[in-house]
Amino acid sequence: MAKAKPRKPKLAVWKFSSCDGCQLSLLDCEDELLAVADAVEIAYFLEATRAQGRGPYDISLVEGSITTPHDAERIHRVRRQSKLLITIGACATAGGIQALRNFKDVDGFISAVYPHPDYIETLRKSTAIHDHVRVDYQLRGCPIDKHQLLDVVGSLLNLRKPNLPDHSQCMECKLQGTVCVMVARGVPCLGPVTQAGCGNLCPTCQRGCYGCFGPKEAPNTTSLGDWLADHGTGRRDVKHLFRSFNAGATAFRRESEARE
Repeated sequence: MAKAKPRKPKLAVWKFSSCDGCQLSLLDCEDELLAVADAVEIAYFLEATRAQGRGPYDISLVEGSITTPHDAERIHRVRRQSKLLITIGACATAGGIQALRNFKDVDGFISAVYPHPDYIETLRKSTAIHDHVRVDYQLRGCPIDKHQLLDVVGSLLNLRKPNLPDHSQCMECKLQGTVCVMVARGVPCLGPVTQAGCGNLCPTCQRGCYGCFGPKEAPNTTSLGDWLADHGTGRRDVKHLFRSFNAGATAFRRESEARE
């Protein structure tokens, strides 16, 4: 009698409020994605296929923030169907660029932009997935690093703990021999308080880090903000440095509010 083939783990990819950039990073894996597709059953991934396999799912990748009452309910359904839930990108891990709404009056924005504000149903704040449900792993970035994503998925399929960095972007600069743009050229940079993961992208192009990967573990944002202010960066500019892709991340949010 023929031996039954072992069941492949089910992978689902979910979208909430976002630009789809992190899902496109997964599709950009190309050859590596074929290997992933061979190792798992892609049960739900509307960016790539119309197939909609039923749960439960072994791994769910969630992109996007929670910005509507409907999505606030839907994320709980996703969590109940998922053995492991991994948030991907700045929107899912910190509320994304749309978290800028959290500092202002949303009703005023709606009235100014939409001819029929009564058609719009939205929440007053854009919030991260972990503000609503338990999250097993977080992949930062705007967008995520595809190699980091592949490493995490591969680790979980092989029953080992993923190796995610918790050190700062400055460490990557030192390891790659990149000259510090802040010390050498006076360019404002969030590297000292930003989690590594982008591959040292901006400093190698003589640009300061924009904090795409969000705050590192226990970042001293006050010290960095004071240093920037003491070296010619205006109070308003310091505030805006911390208020971008990860404006909703606790450490960055508090520092930007302190610079109001």
